[in-house]
Amino acid sequence: MVTRADIGVIGGSGFYSLLDDAEEIELATPYGPPSDVVTVGRIGSRSVAFIPRHGRDHRFPPHRIPYRANLWALRSLGVRQVLAPSAVGSLKAEYGPGTMVIPDQLVDRTSGRVQTYYDVNGAVHVSFADPYCPSGRATAVKSARAAGWETVDGGTLVVIEGPRFSTRAESQWFAGNGWSIVGMTGFPEAVLARELALCYTSLSLVTDHDAGVEAGQGVTHDEVLEFFAQNVTRMRTLVAQTVQALPEDRTCPCGAALDGLKLPFELP
Repeated sequence: MVTRADIGVIGGSGFYSLLDDAEEIELATPYGPPSDVVTVGRIGSRSVAFIPRHGRDHRFPPHRIPYRANLWALRSLGVRQVLAPSAVGSLKAEYGPGTMVIPDQLVDRTSGRVQTYYDVNGAVHVSFADPYCPSGRATAVKSARAAGWETVDGGTLVVIEGPRFSTRAESQWFAGNGWSIVGMTGFPEAVLARELALCYTSLSLVTDHDAGVEAGQGVTHDEVLEFFAQNVTRMRTLVAQTVQALPEDRTCPCGAALDGLKLPFELP
């Protein structure tokens, strides 16, 4: 059995069948338990840990996910690279359902979510100018295109608090700023990964056009879940291919994110 992992996947419950030789591990962290037990196994020659972001019974809405516990649990298992598949809405008419966006920028429009590990015993200021791992992004784009996905290399993900969807006016405002896609879970995942010196790559599947992009009644929860369920097998395949293509040695800047900083505690 695999008890450690180099790569973490945070996604929906449909990703359990990703792993061979899978073992479930219950972990405690200084920030409480993660969303669910962590499943550790293999994809080809790579050791992988999987956490269902919302819990296997989808009990955590976006604003209540234990983000800090999830990332800490992954690092404690040895993970240094994280892939984060998720469903998003499109803010651009040309990005229709089924488009795979690998964003390179992020805008936080959440409120009240704890977004740092360093909130006691002195400030630790981590650079976040480029939120995503350049190496992970390049690998994901190449894998998605090789698999036949309509793939967008770059773009801005705006993360809203949820659990409600955007108003039409909010959606039009986001689009007017030039932002590409909208979701509810990409933050604070990305910044917490950076604070642990992890590589983090978002694989954002467009499931719908957001409310301000086209006429109609706006997106519904059932529509999003139905579309994602229709594509989950294809998404699993893409994640598995990306996992196997990720470089074994990190040469990106992510691993040096904490260099020269005085941390108030030791990382796992």
